[in-house]
Amino acid sequence: MVQRLGHLKESPSQTAGPYVHIGATPNWVEITGVWQEDLGLVLVGPEAKGERIIVKGRIFDGSGTPLKDALIEIWQADAAGLYNAPQERRGRADPHFVGWGRQSTDGVTGEFSFETIKPGRVPFSDGRMMAPHITFWIVARGINIGLHTRMYFGDEEAANAECPVLARIEHKVRVPTLIAPRTEENGLATYTFDIRLQGDNETVFFDI
Repeated sequence: MVQRLGHLKESPSQTAGPYVHIGATPNWVEITGVWQEDLGLVLVGPEAKGERIIVKGRIFDGSGTPLKDALIEIWQADAAGLYNAPQERRGRADPHFVGWGRQSTDGVTGEFSFETIKPGRVPFSDGRMMAPHITFWIVARGINIGLHTRMYFGDEEAANAECPVLARIEHKVRVPTLIAPRTEENGLATYTFDIRLQGDNETVFFDI
């Protein structure tokens, strides 16, 4: 008789608490000696291929106040549309690009900023190509389960128009909450992606 095991059952959810950003990025909050460099701080090596960009923004709560203690992780493909992950079977990803980053929002302004590479297109589950995008995961006090969303690029109109994921969003007026406009700062393309947890212009979040 096969014994039923219960140790793989899902544990009850709870809020991340007010200190998750401190535990995950101690150097960011000036707690040194835990490890030399916070994990996920640097995504791009000096020999990484592709266009270097800055992705920045803030996370707003329902009252319009920026969160100053949120933790953000991003995942993305490299410039060729390949992921730096063991599951990637379409080719070899750029070894000089990590593809994953982590950062806390600034304790004064609430802003985050990542230096990364503009990603290439990757296929959807049915083979159709998705528009270039960066996946965001957000936790903070008061959030029971980490929130997933995506940032798409404002200068990729044609790819956005045919992206099968964006096409699945029922209320088309909310699609712009996922689109980051492009500007130039200090010679680098900069995309500003503000995330709103509730209220007017609430960001689209994905159930994954």
